[in-house]
Formats: sequence, structure tokens, C-alpha cells
Amino acid sequence: MTKPVPLFPTYAELLELELTDYKQLNTFLSTCSPWKQKHWHWAKEYLLYIGRNKSANTYIRFRNDIEKFLLWVFLIEDTPIDDLRKSDVLRYIDFCVEPPVNWISHTLHDRFGLENGFFVSNENWTPFRLSAPKHDKNRKLDAKHYRPSLQTLESTFVALSSFYRHLVDEEICFGNPIPLAKRDCKHLIKDSQVKSISRLTESQWQYLLDTAVALADDDSLYERNLFVIATMKTLFLRLSEMSERPDWTPLMSHFWTDEDNNWWFKAYGKGKKIRDITVPSGYLPFLIRYRQWRGLADLPSRGEQTLLVEKIRGRGGLTARQISRLIQSVFDAAFETMKADVGAEQAQKLREATTHYLRHTGASMEIERNRPLKDLSEDLGHASSATTDTVYVQVERKRRASSGKGRKVE
Repeated sequence: MTKPVPLFPTYAELLELELTDYKQLNTFLSTCSPWKQKHWHWAKEYLLYIGRNKSANTYIRFRNDIEKFLLWVFLIEDTPIDDLRKSDVLRYIDFCVEPPVNWISHTLHDRFGLENGFFVSNENWTPFRLSAPKHDKNRKLDAKHYRPSLQTLESTFVALSSFYRHLVDEEICFGNPIPLAKRDCKHLIKDSQVKSISRLTESQWQYLLDTAVALADDDSLYERNLFVIATMKTLFLRLSEMSERPDWTPLMSHFWTDEDNNWWFKAYGKGKKIRDITVPSGYLPFLIRYRQWRGLADLPSRGEQTLLVEKIRGRGGLTARQISRLIQSVFDAAFETMKADVGAEQAQKLREATTHYLRHTGASMEIERNRPLKDLSEDLGHASSATTDTVYVQVERKRRASSGKGRKVE
């Protein structure tokens, strides 16, 4: 079976893409039949549309799904997109559930690298990735054990349906087979199980915060780590909302006060929407401590152009990956401390946690202190309170568990 090759680079690179600069990709497409070349251009125009109108993360997610689909169409099915029907799409989903071994790798690889002024395809790149467990990256995994999650399959259907809708709008296709295929997909199981939130317990959060404070007390470079962790948990920020992006740079002036001297923070979130988040008084000492370390006035002023989190070396704000590394170093240290005190079992979530745990932890704790759902929903940037209730509250689950505790065996 032909080994797949990457078809699309990053959005910034796609904007300026000249096929002659991509040696292997250009060779691959030039040896394809004309209809496959046309399909590639359809997908390119669609991804440029996504890149212009959606977030960077959405572009990456849709790029990955459309790329897999095209590679299957080109290398496996050999049938034009506009000829595919529901049964063909279901066969593609079967393929995604059990892809060939040479389409899977255990490591995330870049698609292209620069060599002598040309973009060269990375031979190690594959469309599917079988992730090793966290903290066990050297463990050898059998690619045959690859199975996508229900969430991954749902995401695939969303991307493909969006792609077909675009083709219908452009009068390239005359119908969208994806909704019918999704309805009849045997791999999508209706999930009514009890949901658990990826969050830290009160005790785990306290260990994390105490560890961050202790590290900062011992080494001032950790003041950034402490500030990032306190801010993301308390203001419910996503990683992307704290990092520098091409269209947004978080600044100290995004903290502001209203006429009643209430503090707010302006965040640029999903859907390219700006929202104002309430800033509690208990958070201000962490902000002041961080600003004093940077040699700034205690509190931000109107119009202050100081970066929210800046690099130690070089200019500019931190990327999402750099912020993630700052947080991870404290997670690791907190895990070791808590494990030594109370055992590995109670500390385990600190070992598994990702940056998004901070947002979930902050929101869940607000629910537990009975903060009004509507207020929390607006701080989180949810479209409706129903989303907040579904994701965090699960009131009925708690009532169900409480009512079930009294059952007797006899």
C-alpha cells in the first residue's frame, strides 16, 4: 500500500504556497490524475476559508481531517468526492477506525521541513497517531491497538460535513452524504454514561498552588509559572487565551476597572469573541506580586501596553506551547510533593493533568460554592447556561448518587 504524504502545511504557509517550493508534494500531485489535482485545489480553497474565518486550532483540526479523507480518496478508494455516497463514507469511517499500520506513528511529526530553500515532506509523518501514555513516551506500542475515541469520530463527521457544505455552496457537489452516514454509523454509540470532569480536587489544587508559591519563593524565575497557574485557574482561561497569537496579544491593559472599582479581564476566546471576565479580589495579590517582580506598578493602568506574560529571552509574548511547559513543570513538582505526603494514588491526577484542568477546576469550584450559573457561564464564554450546566454541574447526577447511597442489600 502506498505510504501517505502530507498534503497541506500550516495556514500561514498555505496562504503563500507555491507547489514548486514543495518538492515531494508537487511530484505526488503531478503524478495524480487530473480529478485528484482538482480535488486538492478544492480542499486548499476550503482550508483557506477556514483559516480566514476560524481559530488556528480549528484550522489545524479541520486540516487534519480533510487531509486524511483526501488521502483515502486518492490512495485507497480512487473515486471522486462528488461520486461518493453514504455507503462509501461509512467505509471511510471503518478505515479510520482501523487504519493500516504504515498510516500510524507513535509521535507527532511536522509535515514539512526546510532544506536548501525548499519544503521537504517529513518521511516520518503519518495521518494517524497512536499516543503513548503521559510520562511513558518510550513505551513501545502496537499500532494495531489504535482506536479513535467517539469524540474523534464526531469531529471527523463535523469536518467532512462542513467540507461538503462548502462544495455544495460552490456548486461543485449536489448533495452532502455525511449526515446520513453519521446517522447509520455503527461506531457512534449514544453515550449516557456518568460523565467525569477533568479537574483537580480541592486538595490537589492546593498542592499545586502551594508548590508554585514555594518554587517562586526559592527562585524568582518561577514567578511567571505562579502567575500563569493562578490566572488560568481563577479566570477560567483557555491556553489560547493567555498566549500570543497572530491576531491577538494579551496585555496588562486587558485588566480594567469599572465605575464601581470592580476589576475585569478582557479575553479573546473561541469564535473570535471578546468577553470580560470578573476578577475576584483574592486574585489581585498574585497579580501585584507578579508585576512587582517585573518592576511594574502594583496594578495595571488604562492603555498599558505591557505584555501579560513575556519571554525571559527575546521579545514578544509566550506561545501556547511555552506556557504549557511552564505549567507542566509545576504539575510535575506538585505530583512528587503530594505523592511523598499522601501517596501516589491521591496525587495521580497531578501526573495526568493538562493545562485545561485549570479552567475546569476553577469553574467546578465556583459551582460548588453556589455561584449563579448565568454569571459563571458568561465568565467562561459559553453560548448559554445550558452548556455550563452540561459540562460542569451535572446536578441530576449528584442527586442520583445521593439518593442511591441509602439502598440496602437486605
